[in-house]
Amino acid sequence: MSGVRNICVYCGSSSGNSPAYAETADRMGAALAQAGIGLVFGGGSQGLMGRIARAVLTGGGRVTGIIPHFLDEQEVGMKEATELHVVQDMHTRKRLMFEKADAFLALPGGIGTLEELTEQLTLMRIGRHTKPLVLLDVNGYWRPLLALFAHMRHSGFVSRGYEAHYQVAERVEDVIPIILAAASRARSSEAEKTLLERL
Repeated sequence: MSGVRNICVYCGSSSGNSPAYAETADRMGAALAQAGIGLVFGGGSQGLMGRIARAVLTGGGRVTGIIPHFLDEQEVGMKEATELHVVQDMHTRKRLMFEKADAFLALPGGIGTLEELTEQLTLMRIGRHTKPLVLLDVNGYWRPLLALFAHMRHSGFVSRGYEAHYQVAERVEDVIPIILAAASRARSSEAEKTLLERL
């Protein structure tokens, strides 16, 4: 048992200006379905959100969308999702996405994607969770952000030993193995910590 039933994917509600972004969303959705891992996402039917959700559904997988009512009107919620939760606000959306996910994956996206990603990095940094988090670096999309993280470390704003433990994948086929391995390490570490506490 992998312990990873659902992966929350953060990504754009638009498709970006490179065909590689949409192609990656399609392939990632197919890979989730093939692995029997459910998708948790922001619930929109447009852009990369819609692409990855449709790919999961086409592959026979499970899709859980969570969208605030005001965005349901703007972005059009994905009615064909296995589950579509229309909630009151962004805070409720993010909380439910967190609760329903065993790991997180960031595909290319805009300000909203960045905000969701950095919130999870912050929660990891302060020890609020150990769920795996992977950035899928499509055509170097996340390299400027990774460079900023390095700049923060070099400038003394991220202390050694307090970095968020994210990982980076450059290929779709590497994402699920990375997440499963990270989840296994987290479970082993938690079991060891529990054992030590009992001694």
